[in-house]
Amino acid sequence: MTVAAGPLVFDPYDYTFHEDPYPTYRRLREEAPVYYSPALEFWALSRHADVVGAFRDSNRLSNANGVSLDPVAWGPHAHHAMSFLAMDDPQHMRLRRLVFKAFTPARVGTMENWIRELTLSYLEPLLAGGVFDWVENVAAKLPMDVISELVGVPQADRAQVRRLADLVVHREDGVLDVPPAAVEATAQLFDYYTELVADRKRTRREDMTSALLDADTGGDRLTDAEIVGFLFLMVVAGNETTAKLLGNALYWSASNPGEYAKVRADPGLVPAWVEETLRYDTSTQILARTATTDLAYHDATIPAGSKVLLLVGSANRDPQVFDDADSYRIDRSATTGLASFGAGVHYCLGAHLARMEARVALTEFVARVHAYDLVPEGIRRVHSTNVRGFAHLPVAVETR
Repeated sequence: MTVAAGPLVFDPYDYTFHEDPYPTYRRLREEAPVYYSPALEFWALSRHADVVGAFRDSNRLSNANGVSLDPVAWGPHAHHAMSFLAMDDPQHMRLRRLVFKAFTPARVGTMENWIRELTLSYLEPLLAGGVFDWVENVAAKLPMDVISELVGVPQADRAQVRRLADLVVHREDGVLDVPPAAVEATAQLFDYYTELVADRKRTRREDMTSALLDADTGGDRLTDAEIVGFLFLMVVAGNETTAKLLGNALYWSASNPGEYAKVRADPGLVPAWVEETLRYDTSTQILARTATTDLAYHDATIPAGSKVLLLVGSANRDPQVFDDADSYRIDRSATTGLASFGAGVHYCLGAHLARMEARVALTEFVARVHAYDLVPEGIRRVHSTNVRGFAHLPVAVETR
């Protein structure tokens, strides 16, 4: 779509914007790299240099009020739901170090074969039918089930946990805050994880929740509330973003003729396919910060105390960094400068897991699917102020 000439209005809640934010991002980079919304009382940075620089400037751009645009999720209480993502140092680094004791690359690495088997358990029965919903039946299930396996959620509870996680991020058209269904889903997930932690306190198991209870740095340990907050963060940051990455990968490779043929001819391009999808249409589009002092950008000054949105999706399309930035090319030579996982002290702790899940799932898809097409009438987007992707993405496949 194109954005008609006229006043530049950026509304992250607008469903029309959700359909294609990139023309608006382009105008923001060109016309208003420091944008102010008087209606929603936020400032926004859209150029790559400013977004990445802001990620690294954690002293002047604070996480302490959280990273969400939504008013109910914004404020000094944000860390209850978003764990160390809504903290500054030294509190942030203390919690991150303790969590890392349990959420290690070694623990994640041992799951690769299990993730492959899980992917095939979803995918192979679907292929015989020829037409299936990739998001509903594979992409939305895999990350949530991986996280549930990691933290110890029983198999019988996983569908319900997945349903609640979907409700947490959904935003209703015209509602400029968290809708009641999302608030209720958040409360139910907190109750669930509180009981899970209580159960592991009674009986340890071979899962990450037990490891979080035992994590220790010089006698410092996580509280129950801190563990519950981290488990909730994983639902949002680890589940939704990876599910959307998998959906976006199939959508864009089908929407750009010849791109899937490249990776089919050379499966070694799967990691590059993941990286190009992260760049071209990243799951995490917008993250918020709080200005701790007056900030000068270009011809504007952002006052201390302001909410500042970092437009990750815009940064990844900045032509000053990425050649032919609005083209989707699986065999792009490099994606150096990718902003999708942040930068600096808050760089995403789960980046390795997300990349591994996507690489495994897409590799198994390529190994079995010669060609595929989208089924346009069944496609439905998720509507969220910060996560971009699909709720439904039906595909018609031709197997090898």
